[in-house]
This record gives sequence, C-alpha cells and structure tokens, in this order.
Amino acid sequence: MPLSEDEIERYARHIVLPEVGGPGQNKLKNASVLVIGAGGLGAPALLYLAAAGVGRIGVVDHDTVSLSNLQRQVIHTTPRIGVAKTESAARQIAEINPHVKVEQHQMRITAENALALIGGYDIVADGCDNFPTRFLVSDACYFARKTLVSAAVGQFDGQISTFKPHLKMADGTPYPTYRCFVGELPPRGSFPACEQAGVMGALPGILGAMQAMEVIKELLDIGESLAGRILMYDALWARFFETKLSWTPDNPLTGHNPTITGLDPANYQD
Repeated sequence: MPLSEDEIERYARHIVLPEVGGPGQNKLKNASVLVIGAGGLGAPALLYLAAAGVGRIGVVDHDTVSLSNLQRQVIHTTPRIGVAKTESAARQIAEINPHVKVEQHQMRITAENALALIGGYDIVADGCDNFPTRFLVSDACYFARKTLVSAAVGQFDGQISTFKPHLKMADGTPYPTYRCFVGELPPRGSFPACEQAGVMGALPGILGAMQAMEVIKELLDIGESLAGRILMYDALWARFFETKLSWTPDNPLTGHNPTITGLDPANYQD
C-alpha cells in the first residue's frame, strides 16, 4: 500500500535519506516488531519505533504503571498510574503516530506462550529486567527463526547486541547466541534488581533508543549489524566499548551436541 500524503510529510526526514527513501519507509510500514517489556528500555524503544512508522507493534508486559516507574519509563505519565503498562503505551503511541497498530499482550512471556507470541512478528526487541526471561526470549527467537535485539542496563552502564543464531556468518558458522555471551543462567540474586541497586533514569533511554535504531537497521537491511558484537556503554565515564562475540561450539542450544531442543520451563527457572 503506498504512503498517504500525511505519511509522506510525517516521514519526510526519512524519505530523503538514500538508505531509506519511499521503499524503505514502506518496509517499515509493513513491518512488525514485538517489544518485551514496556519499562525503562521498552519505553524509548516503543516511542522511536512508533515515530519511525513501524506498522504493527506488539507490547508484552504484565505490570501496571507505578509512581516509581516514571523516573525512567518515559512512555508513561502521572495520570496513568495504576493503568496496565500495555494500555498506557498504546495510548501514548496513538498520540505519536495514529498510523501504527498496537497489539497489547498484558501477560508474562512464558515457555508456554513464547513461540506463539514471537512467531507473529518480524523481529523482537527484548527490554526485560531478569535473566530467566532473557534466556527464554533468546531461545524462543532461535526456534522461531526471528532476529533479536537485546539490551540490559545496570546502575550506570548498559549493553546491547543483536542475536540471529538461526543464520550463518560468512565462514559458515552460526551467529552467536545469548547463551554464547552469558553461558549458564545465573543464580537468583547474582545481580540485584534496580529496586535494590538503583538505576540512573536517563541510562535506559540511551540503550532503548539504540535498540530502536538496531531494529530499524535490521528491518531495512542497512549499515552493519550488531550480530556477533556486544556494545557496552559506561555512562559515568561517557565511554563506549565493543567486544567480539563468537559462536560457542559446545553451547547447549546451537552447539555440535545441543541439549536444548524446545522450550522446557525447567530451563528458565533460577
């Protein structure tokens, strides 16, 4: 479907970019993205994906808006305290861009529903705040053959990478998985949640906006993918660091002798 006059004006700064143009903007219009979590990372990612004109956006979150969220979860507002985060996000997206269809999934993503959820979208952006869910989403994306853009933040630092282990690199080996990066699921309590440790509010805004950028790059097939690389940001020192990430031949998901062949709930319990 061609862009309307309203859309041509709305996306004018995209359309003049040689890497995007009208065809690229139409790609975004026809694309679908599933965002896991409408919190600190998901909030800016959702805002920028909607503003960019991604045609269909799914939002997964079981929680409601609380006052303590508002220091960093910029898609929500004070009058929406107590409202489901999926509903709050949908209202804000509608005000930003009425051309975007928002699909609300007010639930936890689990081993039982992950494949059905993820299978319905072109690409996934994971902004959850715990390791079991990150492992689950990563494994589900592999089985569903969907690219994943994953980010995480600490108190003053964050990281982002793209995972597409269902595809192969130029040398014929698979792209690395999240399991190649982290290894085994860390025990509960290894990393304190932001409720205990704290987090600088602007930090997830930076990483969430980067997630939106990487999702858009993957959808348009432009630039260099973050697959096979981890980009880390130290906010206190205003420094970025990059490290290569390699496929691990003995990882249990895509290694030579995989032991994870499906989404067993037991694999995602810490």
